[in-house]
Amino acid sequence: MRLSFLLVTVFLDMLGLGVIVPILPSLMTAVTGSAAGAVYWSGLLGSAYGLLQFAVSPLLGRLSDRYGRRPVLLLSLTCLGVDWLAHAAVPEPWALLFFHGLAGACAGTSTVVNAYVADVTPEEGRARAYGRIGAAYALGFVAGPLLGGLLGAVDVRLPFLAAAGLSFAGVAWGRLVLPESHRGDRSSPVTFRMANPVGAITVVLRRAVLGRLAYARLCADVARMIQQSVWTFFLAYQFGFGTTQAGVVMAAGATAGAVFQARATGPVVRLLGDKRAAITGTLIGAASFAGIALSTGATTLYLWSAVGVLGSYAGAATQSWISRTTPAAEQGTVQGALTGLSAIAETLVPLAASTAFGLLLAHDAAGLVLMAAAAAAALSATVLFLTPAPAAPITGR
Repeated sequence: MRLSFLLVTVFLDMLGLGVIVPILPSLMTAVTGSAAGAVYWSGLLGSAYGLLQFAVSPLLGRLSDRYGRRPVLLLSLTCLGVDWLAHAAVPEPWALLFFHGLAGACAGTSTVVNAYVADVTPEEGRARAYGRIGAAYALGFVAGPLLGGLLGAVDVRLPFLAAAGLSFAGVAWGRLVLPESHRGDRSSPVTFRMANPVGAITVVLRRAVLGRLAYARLCADVARMIQQSVWTFFLAYQFGFGTTQAGVVMAAGATAGAVFQARATGPVVRLLGDKRAAITGTLIGAASFAGIALSTGATTLYLWSAVGVLGSYAGAATQSWISRTTPAAEQGTVQGALTGLSAIAETLVPLAASTAFGLLLAHDAAGLVLMAAAAAAALSATVLFLTPAPAAPITGR
């Protein structure tokens, strides 16, 4: 029941985020009164969310170590629901900026879910559990925009009301069925050093094994963010894909990756172990990025995209490795620091990738952006290779 709730929670989280994607431009145009204003304020909303998630994630993780996972998870879902309600009801962009920033500050879902899985799952089963969590995220990413497009055709604010309803439904269900997985350690103080993002991330990066894993995960995140930032533009300019065809390719890839990740992660990690599974999966991803960048037709594009699906277990294997390297009393703190690290990358990488894509497009070399993604993934695999394999369970520092 606990893992089932977490799966539904992350699915609803991504569904709620994805459901507003097709309709956000229309809503922001209505709120600001112009297309230029819509673009400007949409960018501000995204930046506010990412920066506040970066700033507060370590604190949320630390609070979950001290007071338990359940209250932090329910708080995150509640704030997300309030944010979507504000999008549906508030007519002023400044108010939307406030509520979206609040949602970013409370965006502790991934932090707490990863810590919760580590609390309740034996080490040998964590990779499989993280694989299923990753699959739920991917399926929510696919279903969200589809649902948003259907609801948005009825009313521009309806997708936001639906997203809010899903978030509040998750809160109600969690209060009824979700037990606490971590009693908390009230003797462990919430110090400024571990609650501020720079201090928490620095502490994690300075640990020998955990620091390398954090660098490796960051490089893998950068590779993924580069692809996501330019993917639809790349498909349009390199292969002439329209909106519908690009959407089908994205949905098919995400669905295939979700199914393969959910089914294959456990067996692959049992066969190879966390380290070798993380390395091989990441290298497969790097090869896929490079192959797609060099593709000249749809056939090779589909082939290399399918190759990428085969490496989709890498993230779950790395996450399992991280959880096994982290003391039980610090799972939330470490996961919060890693979420903060990813959040700042989410804020900066899309801007850099899209800018580079635009500059390279003028020289008919836009594929080099995906080669940069391949290089980031290869660097991640190299760092993983140089990191000692997971040892016995850790109970202290």
